Amino acid sequence: MAPETLPVPDSPLPLAGRHLVLGLSGGIACYKSAELLRLLVKAGATVQVVMTEAAERFIGPVTMQALSNRPVFTSQWDARQPNNMAHIDLTREADAIVVAPASADFIAQIAQGRAGDLLSLMCLARPAQRCPLLLAPAMNREMWAHPATRRNAAQAVADGAVLLGPGVGDQACGETGDGRMLEAEDLCNRIVAHFQPQVLAGRSVLITAGPTFEAIDPVRGITNHSSGKMGFALARAAAEAGARVTLVAGPVSLATPDGVTRIDVQSAEQMLAAVLPLAPGHQVFVATAAVADWRPATSAGQKIKKDGSGNAPSIAMVENPDILATVARLPAAQRPYCIGFAAESHELERHAREKRERKGVPMIVGNLGPATFGRDDNALLVIDEHGTREMPPHGGRADKLTLARALVAEIARRLPTLRGQA
Repeated sequence: MAPETLPVPDSPLPLAGRHLVLGLSGGIACYKSAELLRLLVKAGATVQVVMTEAAERFIGPVTMQALSNRPVFTSQWDARQPNNMAHIDLTREADAIVVAPASADFIAQIAQGRAGDLLSLMCLARPAQRCPLLLAPAMNREMWAHPATRRNAAQAVADGAVLLGPGVGDQACGETGDGRMLEAEDLCNRIVAHFQPQVLAGRSVLITAGPTFEAIDPVRGITNHSSGKMGFALARAAAEAGARVTLVAGPVSLATPDGVTRIDVQSAEQMLAAVLPLAPGHQVFVATAAVADWRPATSAGQKIKKDGSGNAPSIAMVENPDILATVARLPAAQRPYCIGFAAESHELERHAREKRERKGVPMIVGNLGPATFGRDDNALLVIDEHGTREMPPHGGRADKLTLARALVAEIARRLPTLRGQA
């Protein structure tokens, strides 16, 4: 009998069907807004650009029109709308207004309820219950640190706006510090996250990811091809869904997802030492890491040199601790809901099912290691007490972030049974 299937979004475009208003106020960071617009459109959104007069000093409307394939609005007196009410009409179909860059002056206008141009008029006139306002601050570090700016930003947030940033780094003025607008990719990711269902709001999730590295000597070791991409995608998806996420990562070169607390380790023993004290404080534990099953009994203090004999050194091996099974054996009051990953080379379903029984966990997610390590897409088998289900269906593949979001939704459906929940 063929495995059942679990739902995976049909479209990999996370903003498909969303309509956004992208507002630009004055600032050199306007150059980033063009890239942000390109990424939003690439993610599936339709975007209406509105620019202040100051923004036009930094970037031309023609650029934004070409990227959005829509006419750009710049004036509250623009007569292209039949009723001459662009500040009303342009917000009624919008899923959000994103202002990037949001200058100190623009944030002050929002905080004080002033409406001196089309963009600020739109922010006041938007239907606030269904059209959120997302502000990406961009200004000199001293301007951002000024008490008036901080008061204005806090008031804007108290009135319902969401701040995206600011970041820290080099500024056009030559100074370095807080106030820099986030990079376009980071902003796009945060906008995508804003629209994700908050199915894990108030929950806590502990995730392991990547390989482990078991040292033979200071320059050599035993490891595997795991890239950590699936675990990092799960961490991002769980954070997008509102969870407090802690990610324990083996040696990988991946950026930490926004809003995720990261702990870097090398070996299986280090990973266990990081996970074990954290597990009782989390409601869900997802063990995606490809932990080495064995390690050298001892690690040489210096590089082991060839002696010219042609004989390889004999390396005694010992079994590594079983991190997933150890967490699964915690007392019920301390034990999170445990989900394991099985990376197999053959007979995936049989080996994954046996692993679930051996580890004593409610769910195992199986995949073929050689077919997924290092790749951006994957195919999964979800195995629990109800049987085996494919994700995505019919032997297909999907990108790892799309699969991660589907897995997060599957985990969330089980939450009423978790420790500490009604």
